[in-house]
Amino acid sequence: MICKTCVLNSSIESLKFTNEQCNYCLKYIPLLKKKHIENSSNNQIIEIFNKISKIKNKYNCLIGVSGGVDSSYIVYLAKKYNLRPLLLHFDNGWNSELAVSNIKKITNSCGFDLQTYVVNWSEFRNIQRSFIKSGVIDIELASDHAIFANLINTAKKNNIKYILSGTNIFTEHAMPKEWMWRKSDIRNIKSIHKKYGSIKIKSYPTMGFFDWYIAKYLNFGPKLVEPLNMINYKKKNAIEILKSNYGWSEYEDKHFESLFTKFYQAYILKKKFNVDKRKSHLSCLIRNNEITRDNALKILSNNDYPGDLEREKDYFCKKLDFSKEEFDKILSEKPKSHLDFDNSEKLFKFTKKIYKFFFKS
Repeated sequence: MICKTCVLNSSIESLKFTNEQCNYCLKYIPLLKKKHIENSSNNQIIEIFNKISKIKNKYNCLIGVSGGVDSSYIVYLAKKYNLRPLLLHFDNGWNSELAVSNIKKITNSCGFDLQTYVVNWSEFRNIQRSFIKSGVIDIELASDHAIFANLINTAKKNNIKYILSGTNIFTEHAMPKEWMWRKSDIRNIKSIHKKYGSIKIKSYPTMGFFDWYIAKYLNFGPKLVEPLNMINYKKKNAIEILKSNYGWSEYEDKHFESLFTKFYQAYILKKKFNVDKRKSHLSCLIRNNEITRDNALKILSNNDYPGDLEREKDYFCKKLDFSKEEFDKILSEKPKSHLDFDNSEKLFKFTKKIYKFFFKS
């Protein structure tokens, strides 16, 4: 069964239907409408940006930039509201040329300082190899955890109180839980790498389990702020603004600023896990009234992502030091759950109950 409102279907285990409508549409369509009403005045973003602008430090906020639309639009907002951000880019060795160009264009145009953290490639490659060999679905966990950790560590080092994140409910809500893993779970990362890695983790940026949640929910240390949740954010509008202001260029698909993410979404997820993330990405845009369901179905009628996947497979294997035969064998093996390895899931669920008891009661 396919949802009558979005393009998610019953191949997703966590999906439930009521009157042919999925649980994500039933939950998020009313929530998005409510958010659009709440954000119509822009009072919330003006209030928080005014508060940040009064900080006298050289940098009054930190913005992680990937070259993608969401983080780039945060930089645009920082310029519009006269903030003084330090821009931070995590270079994990997989930047596309277009991403590098977009970061350069927006940085030069805005006149903000840019700091680039270049990961130790031998160590990071070994961690990525571990994740691929493990058979778990969220092999992006290795990059995402390090990006978040690097933001928090850099904010602390530079005494920056606010981290501005491009995370938003409008264009990236409702990712099926079985398609991802909690990005704060360093225990899971270490467990997977201990079994499949051959290089000890030394310089790879890490954060404790509580660091990200403290930044997001509490007032200790750097505070995570999500400005795109404070405005009526539309991806299409953001792209047009970035193009006209900075000569920013659009990618073929969501998260294609990273060559690793592109191949992961376009090839690995589909080949090994029978997962097409376009269904979730497009469904978010349908619920946010940015694309029609018919147009989304038309996009999905082409079973393949854009690009020459066989050529990209050669590059991917060579860069990670896999033979094509070894890589094909790994993809043919039965997937494993993140729960098959040490993890912090019980701790998360326990602390979530505590948080709700003290702060949501």
